[in-house]
Amino acid sequence: MNTYIKYFTPVVLVGGLIFWTISTADTKSPEITANNNDHTSMTEPNSEYKRPSEEELRDRLSPMQFQVACNEGTEPAFRNEYWDNKKPGIYVDVISGKPLFSSIHKYDSGTGWPSFWKPIDEGEIVEEVDNSSFMTRTEVSSKTGETHLGHVFPDGPKPSGLRYCINSAALRFIPVEDLEARGYGKYLPLFDKPEKKAE
Repeated sequence: MNTYIKYFTPVVLVGGLIFWTISTADTKSPEITANNNDHTSMTEPNSEYKRPSEEELRDRLSPMQFQVACNEGTEPAFRNEYWDNKKPGIYVDVISGKPLFSSIHKYDSGTGWPSFWKPIDEGEIVEEVDNSSFMTRTEVSSKTGETHLGHVFPDGPKPSGLRYCINSAALRFIPVEDLEARGYGKYLPLFDKPEKKAE
């Protein structure tokens, strides 16, 4: 009997220790998972935005989108998707998915193209002198997607005095109610306390 107890007791102790370790780990793992889920829900889709290959772009974009975004084309005024869009949300680069503009900064310029008085991130907008069409203008493109967006003019409303005249074909609109589900949840605070409208 003593021999039985001598060998059985350590087995019970080791078994109990293993059981305790496993049960403790199980109770902790949901917290870690929950924290990870909370974190990822506030990150953007494709945390590393990039420009796909030309072949991918030709497959993915419509002919008008490709002509505008990749060949510096211009879509017709008043006959494009977002010129009169008044829904709240953000406008992302049609090529990379990087957020560019917000409905909060959109206004009716009367030109027939989506117009904004500021971008979400000025560092994502690249400006270049454009001497085409017998005039000098400032072309704007996206830094990440290298997407031709349109032009910026110094005749916009206050407070910036700028008018970013952007082709709808260079953008993709994400409604505010879809931001979280589409991975753009970090931009929801933009709509908590909207900035003063352009004047």
